[in-house]
Amino acid sequence: MAHQPGHWMTRGMAGALAAFLLAQPDGAMAQALADRPIGELRTEVRSRYDAALAMTVDPKVAAADSNGYAWASEAKAQCGIALGFLKSNSKDAESLRRCDFAYGMMTRQPAPPAEAPLVPPPPPSTENCPPEVASTFYFDWDSTVAPADAAQSVAFMAENRTRCGWRSFTVVGHTDRSGPDRYNDGLALRRAHVIADMMGGAGIPAGAIAVSGMGERQPRVQTLDGERTPENRRVEVEVNAMGEQ
Repeated sequence: MAHQPGHWMTRGMAGALAAFLLAQPDGAMAQALADRPIGELRTEVRSRYDAALAMTVDPKVAAADSNGYAWASEAKAQCGIALGFLKSNSKDAESLRRCDFAYGMMTRQPAPPAEAPLVPPPPPSTENCPPEVASTFYFDWDSTVAPADAAQSVAFMAENRTRCGWRSFTVVGHTDRSGPDRYNDGLALRRAHVIADMMGGAGIPAGAIAVSGMGERQPRVQTLDGERTPENRRVEVEVNAMGEQ
């Protein structure tokens, strides 16, 4: 699976994002979700996953002139990742946050038409601008094929890098612990280049992207050697914000 975003962002979704961020400036709802007991949290995330899945297979949702299908796809992906961790009695804060955000966007009611502003608009919000890892992409075993939702996550980074103050990106590839070390080093680097090429195609300058591969040396989940683990087969896009050295 990929952490982007299922379908993270298109130009038409920018207004929806701004409205949702104004409604939740401190991320309190996502924190409240993560604070629930494992059993209760597993039930809630499963319910959200099932609701998102139902929307993605509904032809009426796919045909509607709205962003509901895109957010349902993102909620399905992120809640699915969170559910995988919960099944092993662990909480993953990142996927829970993304699950909560996408589900909220999927289920929110359309806002009434806005009146003409009487005061100058506020400066661009820096909400939903991760300070370290902008996005995580999960790969199938022994594969360098980008996940289905990668394009939406890449578009989100490209369209929001100025707003978020991201001046450069480090694209780091990883593998699980199945396979020889030397092979995994190469596989991790190839995965990183796949995502970096997509970022370049989305308009992020090549000079702002550094690519590296860690092989199996930095697992997200500790496992025995030789074990296949979906959470470890990933590419993380780390960001360097304005003012950082």
